[in-house]
Amino acid sequence: MKYIKDYKDGDRVFDIYLCKHKTSAVTKNGKPYDSVILQDKTGTLDAKIWDPNNMGIADFEALDYIEVYGEITSFQGALQVNVKRIRKCQEGEFNPADYLPVSKFDIEEMYQELLGYISRTENTYLKQLLQEFFIKDEAFVKAFKQSSAAKTIHHGFVGGLLQHTLSVVKMCDYYCTLYPHLKKDLLLAAAMCHDMGKIREISLFPENDYTDDGQFLGHIVMGVEMVGEKIRQIPGFPNVLASELKHCILSHHGEFEFGSPKKPAIMEAVALSYADNTDAKLQTFTEIMENTNETGWLGFNRLFESNLKGTRLE
Repeated sequence: MKYIKDYKDGDRVFDIYLCKHKTSAVTKNGKPYDSVILQDKTGTLDAKIWDPNNMGIADFEALDYIEVYGEITSFQGALQVNVKRIRKCQEGEFNPADYLPVSKFDIEEMYQELLGYISRTENTYLKQLLQEFFIKDEAFVKAFKQSSAAKTIHHGFVGGLLQHTLSVVKMCDYYCTLYPHLKKDLLLAAAMCHDMGKIREISLFPENDYTDDGQFLGHIVMGVEMVGEKIRQIPGFPNVLASELKHCILSHHGEFEFGSPKKPAIMEAVALSYADNTDAKLQTFTEIMENTNETGWLGFNRLFESNLKGTRLE
């Protein structure tokens, strides 16, 4: 099969992909069309069915595997499929392993690296808390390794949550070498826990979609709840330390408009919010670059609020 990452503008598409999402809409002229997200293990691709009543478009739903015939075009710097025909595929025609996006890094190696930071934690209460999650809680460990860090924006792949968490931990560890006022154990523990609520907010692949609690509560609130549940099982856990850790989680998006219930009030919370934002933004740009062969201007991107330009290493 031809993987999504290998397509370029002008290519023809004739292969099987997972339909990740499907929505129906109407153009400004009142004509119905379907918007589809195709997925394989290398990424996702936007597809448009401009004539959904065409006899060549078979009935299908989200999470079906479909054979797609169409043409790749470029729209605002991103590739898109203009779909001509679709056939719903049956079991045995495809290998599901080809359709789940997975981190380019080894999941077990990343997890062992994360455990190394836990083993070097000096504060006994924070170390026990981290061990309760990342070593003793088998269900949590399994979900944490398999979860994505987001539905679509960044790290939207198996192992994405782990990869993002480890990157944030590494940045925070580096911050501690530059700014000695930072409480290293608190900051690294907060970095490890800051997005753990996403295992409850977003379902595992192939769905990788928001759960009911994810819609109602969000990963920040659920993460604080998860930490609170474990802390209550640790005798003598200091109240101030618990509040500082929870505050870092609550404020890690930095601003109210970005979903933080609180704005950072301690140095560790400020450091965590910047590390989280840095990794999210640079990974997003990385994924944009990996999904285009262009080195010129890519068009306006709403996340960056800027017209982006592709660059390549010489």
